[in-house]
Amino acid sequence: MKLDNMIEGRLIKRYKRFLADVELADGTQVTAHCPNTGSMKHCAEPGSRVWLQDSGNPKRKYPLGWELVEVDQQYLCCINTGRANHLIREGIESGVISELQGYDSIRAEVKYGENSRIDLLLEGEGKPLTYVEIKNLTLLEDEGWGSFPDAVTTRGAKHLQELMAMVEQGHRAVLLFCVPHEGIEKARPADQIDPKYGQLLREAAAAGVEVLAYGASLSPTDVRISHPVPVAL
Repeated sequence: MKLDNMIEGRLIKRYKRFLADVELADGTQVTAHCPNTGSMKHCAEPGSRVWLQDSGNPKRKYPLGWELVEVDQQYLCCINTGRANHLIREGIESGVISELQGYDSIRAEVKYGENSRIDLLLEGEGKPLTYVEIKNLTLLEDEGWGSFPDAVTTRGAKHLQELMAMVEQGHRAVLLFCVPHEGIEKARPADQIDPKYGQLLREAAAAGVEVLAYGASLSPTDVRISHPVPVAL
């Protein structure tokens, strides 16, 4: 996924969940849209290098959108959670995500469960319907561990229950962590943040929900799914 019209700066602060103040190289201070509703733990430290995308639309209240951050002064990370579904779809279509090959079609945002929409529905002749729920994982902890979630998630728990229901109905269900963070080498549930989610994730895996994670290669102008990340439950 190409990232065009990128502008580098330094993060001053992130606030009100959707806003971030950034100082550009020429000293100008701007307010950018923050496309991430999570806690962004370890990804929103003041002084970090960040990259904003210019939408080119002066009619928008915040024409600049925050896309990337440099974590711990060494690891690039894409904080735009809206990119995750597109990145994973690209990873499937390019053949990088080997576990999800051989399907005839990929549909997005298909209704299922209880007033929910599955991120991707894969269909192919002779294959079960495959429901793919995508979660963005950017919380880096010690020794290369990445954990999900970075805040308590009742919505995430609901999605796990719906995936288990799909397995019970004879379909294939996959929880796929998109890991656009150079410092994360392995993934696990964040039991210290949301122990109920961690327990439910293990129950889902035991019930037949497949749990996968894929990392990305990143630059200030390009993000692409590139490699599997081992998951420890």
